Amino acid sequence: MLNVIIFGPPGSGKGTQGIKIAEKYGLAHVSTGDLLRKEIETNTHFGTIVKGFIDRGELVPDATIIGILDSFLDKLPVGKGIIFDGFPRTVDQAKSLSEMMSTHKTEISILVDLNVDKQELVDRICKRGETSGRTDDKPETVTKRLEVYENQTKPAVEYYKQRNLYTAINGNGTVDDIFARLCEAIDTVK
Repeated sequence: MLNVIIFGPPGSGKGTQGIKIAEKYGLAHVSTGDLLRKEIETNTHFGTIVKGFIDRGELVPDATIIGILDSFLDKLPVGKGIIFDGFPRTVDQAKSLSEMMSTHKTEISILVDLNVDKQELVDRICKRGETSGRTDDKPETVTKRLEVYENQTKPAVEYYKQRNLYTAINGNGTVDDIFARLCEAIDTVK
């Protein structure tokens, strides 16, 4: 079973590429950001708590994310592969994901890491913020989100490098060019 993690900083195109990968390979697309935004939009108690973290550009606590993902995995048809978009974001989450996948009798096949120039990331996020309505796409939170990524999320890369699951992808260029590079990497493990 093919299970992919798409990794990269905010604005790297994880969401766009994750959807395309899910369609091409018949995978369930799991975006923790989308799951959390849905909770916020439906104004649940959980959504109210999560909104505070997101508005500040901070990460939602691990236990909360793990619980949501485990519930999602429980509902998947047997044998359905997954693309994780926006998760894991810390080394502890990476370890928890490995444990969770093991309990579901599967494992991660590959992590593809979108590497994008910093100025391009800022431009993409600010442009997306003009139309997305996302509270975390405002210029004042962009720098904070990129700092959080570098300090808390980027170290998870080492976890996957040590397991020979890591592949760096040039995330600059057109959506189609980036997608072709991603597919080339994924095709090596499917």
